[in-house]
Amino acid sequence: MRNDVVRMYREIHSWTGIICGLFLFIAFYAGAVSMFEEPLKRWTSEPVDTTTITPMSQTAELIEKALAQYPQARQHFRIILQPDAAQPSRMEWLLREDSSDDHAPAITYYADLDSDGQLMVTTQRPSGAAQLIDDLHQQVGLLIDHEIAMPVTGAVSLLYGVALISGLIILLPTLVKDLFAFRMGKKVKRMWLDLHNMLGLFSLPFHLIMALTSIVFALHDPFYGSQKALIYPSDTSRAMAPSEAEKVQTQQSAPQVFAPVENLIATVAAKDPDFQLDYLEYRAAGGQLFLFAGGRNPEYHASRSRHGLVSLDPYSGEIVSTDYMPGHQDGWHSTVSSFFALHFGNFGGDFVRWCYFLLGLAGAGLFYTGNLLWLEKKRQKHYRAKESVSSDAIPLKPEQTRSARILGALTVGVCTGCIAGISMVIASAKLLPVWLESTLPGGQATLYYSVFFAAIIWAWQRGTAQSAVELLKASTIATAMIPIASLLSAILPDTGWNHMDATIMVDLAAAVGSLLLWHLAQKTQQRITRAPVDSLWYSHKVAMA
Repeated sequence: MRNDVVRMYREIHSWTGIICGLFLFIAFYAGAVSMFEEPLKRWTSEPVDTTTITPMSQTAELIEKALAQYPQARQHFRIILQPDAAQPSRMEWLLREDSSDDHAPAITYYADLDSDGQLMVTTQRPSGAAQLIDDLHQQVGLLIDHEIAMPVTGAVSLLYGVALISGLIILLPTLVKDLFAFRMGKKVKRMWLDLHNMLGLFSLPFHLIMALTSIVFALHDPFYGSQKALIYPSDTSRAMAPSEAEKVQTQQSAPQVFAPVENLIATVAAKDPDFQLDYLEYRAAGGQLFLFAGGRNPEYHASRSRHGLVSLDPYSGEIVSTDYMPGHQDGWHSTVSSFFALHFGNFGGDFVRWCYFLLGLAGAGLFYTGNLLWLEKKRQKHYRAKESVSSDAIPLKPEQTRSARILGALTVGVCTGCIAGISMVIASAKLLPVWLESTLPGGQATLYYSVFFAAIIWAWQRGTAQSAVELLKASTIATAMIPIASLLSAILPDTGWNHMDATIMVDLAAAVGSLLLWHLAQKTQQRITRAPVDSLWYSHKVAMA
């Protein structure tokens, strides 16, 4: 390959990475954490003590009494077929304190019948920490209106794909020689470049999947709109988004008596005995009531984010649609479902989920190292350019460029601010839940952005090198607060949060993460002690010491 071609793709790779790298760090780090969204929800929410589970045969009576006392629940409620610690009742629904405000605090209601047939309702104010982290992932850190943020996510994903392909091209000439190279020696930059290349190359399939599926998710509204206008102008059901098409298919004249739950279970089992039902979800929209049965089939990947779905008529109990039922999909819906499965890791069980978690963290490291490597490379080019025009009368004075100082501080501030902000949100959801809701407008989002922007300001004031060490140590403390919060909740009986068995994996992951962050802080400290004066890692304070 000609040198000028490699040089061109190196420029493309550098600039696309610089433009979208910080957005992608937030998306990948938050995405890795959200791989365990359900354990996080349990960790950050106060446990509910339900002593009686309504027998399946009394489910119809439970629904009737619950809807009579709470008519707002008719808009959206679930029947849990296999209650557990995460879903501790037979029936549950969610109501917002202010129904007109989509961002108002929500309360989860759990309903069962006692031994005398009386309705028992328990409430829980679930933490929004897990949802906040998922929103950061989806919207690349931009907690603005969803309709505005998603096109930005789509644009970042497109640039991400360009950066991946161009990065592969510039590695091709030396691919065989440098495939397993990891040179640890005096040239620290060479070592970090080897690490960057290894992370990118060996996780390339994962990154290509993430880039492609992110584009589809972020830009699906324009895609469906284009299909409606250009491909299916007269076919309404094919042109609409699948969720809307299901709604049209299920619109029927509606009697007022729900089909018995036992009949619904039997109908789904007759269609596919291997489909394991988890819940029945009733939703009201447009004056109609729709019923979706959620479950899993071990032989197939989940068609939506976590479950497959069967659309049923809530009154006759007949199956209306199997478009999202694993193993019963046509080519169109199977293709759409594969995007969900590939992006969310809904195949292979916990093993694949842990692999996605580790690959997500490795991806975040890829963008962090990529920015800093580019700045070091730019420093060398700047030095050579000055050297070529210098003379004996004008001695050469190495120095960092202003743009390098800005981007270096921004890289350190954004990456460590994201880590510390997410850790503080998770820890505070257990330590300070009441204070967050009553004191901070916006609760967890305000706390996250306070930590995030404080880290950026600190990095700008202290410089890239010194702030990197300090902010990594701060991130270590913030992440260590997660297992400390669990320990305090177990020691203090008045909190009512002693459910360590449900949260041990969250605490262990946070403890290991804090140790890794501390190790990285120590390595960064060693790096700045021997950095040249014009390096990004040079610190005047350390040099004086």
